[in-house]
Amino acid sequence: MKLFKNLFFFVGIFLVQISAWSQPYPSQPIKLIMPFLPGTASENAVRLVLDRLSQSLKQPIVLDNRPGAGSTLGTDQAARSTPNGYTLLASYNSSIAPGALLYNKLGYDPVKDFKHIALIGVFPQFMLVRADHPAKTVQDFIAMVRAKPGAVNYSSAGVGTSGFLAAEMLKQALNLDMVHVPYKGPAPALADLLGGRLDMVFSSSAAALVSSGNVRVLAVTSEKRLPAFPDVPALSEIAPKVQAVSWVGISAPAQTPAAITLLLEKEILAILQSPEMRNRLSEPALGMTLTPMGSDRFLDFIQSEINLWSPVIKAANISLN
Repeated sequence: MKLFKNLFFFVGIFLVQISAWSQPYPSQPIKLIMPFLPGTASENAVRLVLDRLSQSLKQPIVLDNRPGAGSTLGTDQAARSTPNGYTLLASYNSSIAPGALLYNKLGYDPVKDFKHIALIGVFPQFMLVRADHPAKTVQDFIAMVRAKPGAVNYSSAGVGTSGFLAAEMLKQALNLDMVHVPYKGPAPALADLLGGRLDMVFSSSAAALVSSGNVRVLAVTSEKRLPAFPDVPALSEIAPKVQAVSWVGISAPAQTPAAITLLLEKEILAILQSPEMRNRLSEPALGMTLTPMGSDRFLDFIQSEINLWSPVIKAANISLN
């Protein structure tokens, strides 16, 4: 009797799946896993896109925040999800590239285990000091580090984050001796910067602090100067090839049907190219540079991030497990 009950159970599950597959996609709510804490600039950008995507697809999209382990926890859960288009991932640099390079043991392959559907945008890091810091320029700060090796400290949102890696790249490029003070997020690091306990912070969240006059931006880690901060140099002007950005996009488990991922790619790119969304996503307060890419270009971008950061991580001997 138990055997028959189990058989009926699995047949029922199979019939439910067949029924779902036979209906046009999407025919039920979609879940998107956010592998990081609520309230970040990345999440805000993704929410804006998902609101419009939900309207286009005529189905609710539910956000499921699953932070932990540098955003690899939620990413691993997304990789193991049923590949039917009803579980998506907010893919992020800290869990795909370069973040995945930091782990000796990882439950997923950042390239092979996903279909990377679309890149939304990138977030440059801001090199920040408090407003009354003696370093008025990035050259002043570098001179200070060289005058006092091992005495100047800096922070980021944590080991392996873009801010941390930007500092490592700068240290390697100019042979600087600075002390990293890790924090569990940007808020406490910025609080200690303002309190005088830190000399410098790399952060992608700077617009509000800059407008308040509490901090000074010495440089940005984007390829070029940002239109919102035309007087702030790109770090690469002082240290060639030093560039570092956070990024966020939308991905799905690898075996998700191509018809579904192509539909999602088409809809997301249309949203990103609409004038209204371009204006909202490019607002200085969000801090993002809108960089819409479809699946092929997105995958090329991820590979370029892997190529960029592999030697930096290897030279710094960084490992998180």
